[in-house]
Amino acid sequence: MNWNGYLRAAVEAGLKAGGMLQNHFEHPRKIIYKGAVNLVTDHDERSQKIIFESLSSLYPGHDFLSEEDLSRERGSDFRWIIDPIDGTTNYAHKLPFFCVSIALEWRGDVVLGIVFDPIREELFSAVAGQGAMCNKRKIHVSGVDDLDKSLLATGFPYDLRESEQNNLDHFANFALRAQAVRRCGSAALDLCYLACGRFDGFWEMKLSPWDMAAGVLIVKEAGGRVSDFKGDRFDLFGSELLATNNLIHSQMIAVLRRAETLKTRQRKI
Repeated sequence: MNWNGYLRAAVEAGLKAGGMLQNHFEHPRKIIYKGAVNLVTDHDERSQKIIFESLSSLYPGHDFLSEEDLSRERGSDFRWIIDPIDGTTNYAHKLPFFCVSIALEWRGDVVLGIVFDPIREELFSAVAGQGAMCNKRKIHVSGVDDLDKSLLATGFPYDLRESEQNNLDHFANFALRAQAVRRCGSAALDLCYLACGRFDGFWEMKLSPWDMAAGVLIVKEAGGRVSDFKGDRFDLFGSELLATNNLIHSQMIAVLRRAETLKTRQRKI
């Protein structure tokens, strides 16, 4: 199937929403707290409306899944997975690291994705089997093959304060093994930075499908590897994501396994 028309539609919707976010970046915005560290702004909702109206007008029979309480299931083979602002906390604090993420799923497989950073005006995109791009330039993962020399990225779940599964143990372990670890606040952009060689590895837990769908495809099409923490098949609706340049994948799995082994021993004591 030719996905180019769908890609153009996703790009147009993403650029339109991203342009609105850029224009209002310095303006005051209404902030609503969904949890202690989980918030949403009125611009999340505006961005979602722009994307939904743009795509649904072209594809009225398609399904939709988005972060801000948008779920339309009609039994279509096609489903758009949308994050109107990935990095909402950054956006709310006027920290310029956020993006719009749009992916298209066909019969359960993500076939295209775009991630648009309106501040840097970088558009990352991928179509299954066609490679990954940034502003129409082909991108590829890094060639770093030693975890000690790797720059990694991660994030923390919204239930950080309540759950023991909060990634702090993995963060500490990788901080002692990697060259450095960054926590930027947008999983979609972290994955795109991995895809173009700025990061060498990324791991996170308890992400939602809209955080990962487009970015994971972009990483794969840029030559990277994606799995769960054990190295098994990645599940878009699962709780673990490990993405690397492929060269340090097994090294990162070994570090992740160390924390799980320690937890098992502690439970037995």
